[in-house]
Amino acid sequence: MKKLATVILSSVLLFGAVACSQGEKTSADAPNNATQPTQAPAAESVQDTQKDAASQVRRDQLNADIRAREQRNNITGGDTNRADADLASEVRSKLEANIQKGQLTVAAEDGVVTVGGTVPNQQDLAKIDRLAKEIKGVKSVVVNAKIVPAQPKQ
Repeated sequence: MKKLATVILSSVLLFGAVACSQGEKTSADAPNNATQPTQAPAAESVQDTQKDAASQVRRDQLNADIRAREQRNNITGGDTNRADADLASEVRSKLEANIQKGQLTVAAEDGVVTVGGTVPNQQDLAKIDRLAKEIKGVKSVVVNAKIVPAQPKQ
């Protein structure tokens, strides 16, 4: 019985690690990684993403997630080195809550956060660096995102 429980637990942890290593995206249409070339998103896709991100329930969920992670980080020592996947996920949540029309991908390595994808305007592009640096553990931010207005579907 103990061996079966160990195998099941190991399988769940392995599956979770693989799923978390795929990168963090603010929408399903965001690029698969932060260095991938960007394309103009479809206007319908941007509207769907914005509708989800602009809902108060979703914003409350994202903000609660950010607060819980910050509290957990404070309990474990404040500015200790954080897991790359945790850091990328928290930055993604922060960007998703504050840049609703963006289609962004976030990756983190040793405190360096790389953000790729598209945003519709200069104001949203300028927010990325500031918002990412608000997260404890972010040492620097590389912004590979581009300003690309949504294109009507043809």
